[in-house]
Amino acid sequence: MSRRTAAGIRGQAEKSGRARMTGQPMILNVSPNRMELLGLRRRLAMARRGHKLLKDKLDALIRKFISVVRQVQELRRGVEARLAPAYAQARRAFGSMPSEALDAALAVPASVLEVRIEEVNLMSVRTAKLRAERRGDLFPYGFEGTAADLDAAVLRFDDLLPDLIRLAELEKTVERLADEIEKTRRRVNALEHVLIPDLEDTIRFITLKLDEMARSTVSALMRIKELLKADAGRAGV
Repeated sequence: MSRRTAAGIRGQAEKSGRARMTGQPMILNVSPNRMELLGLRRRLAMARRGHKLLKDKLDALIRKFISVVRQVQELRRGVEARLAPAYAQARRAFGSMPSEALDAALAVPASVLEVRIEEVNLMSVRTAKLRAERRGDLFPYGFEGTAADLDAAVLRFDDLLPDLIRLAELEKTVERLADEIEKTRRRVNALEHVLIPDLEDTIRFITLKLDEMARSTVSALMRIKELLKADAGRAGV
């Protein structure tokens, strides 16, 4: 969409909003004829169908958003509860080992964690599915000269890894759903408060104009008929 088109849409929406705040109808710039009236009625029917579909989509997105947020909250509570003892055990290991021995034990990782990102479509929202795979040994050091608390801390953190990846995946899904909800809500509001009322006002305006034109035509025809009768009467005399 060009800047000029976007500015025009914003201007029409702002103008329509100001008109409705003052209680004035917002009439679209169209010719008051029957062809335009038929076209506007078709547009109104399509706008109402689109509004219903978008409203249903918005409701479904909000339900899904709430469901995923609850999953995030539950998973985060579990992760935080398990992180505390893992950090505590790691601190004990760091305190019980000389810094040189600790640096030597953790200097070179023995395994590589590969995370693959797969894009999935969730209710027309494109989000990520994370899959992790480890290559190599978990422990980058020998057991001689290291504290047992270090081994236990490594095992605890490794056990937490799938949940941490799942938590990152769900939080990204929440972010994408929130963005889609906001975009869909703006579209629903634009249809409900701008386009549909503008179409309805314009249809009423054209209908009144056509009725007025029809009455004027009938009056003119009756006047012509009366004039013709008068002319015929004078000719007969």
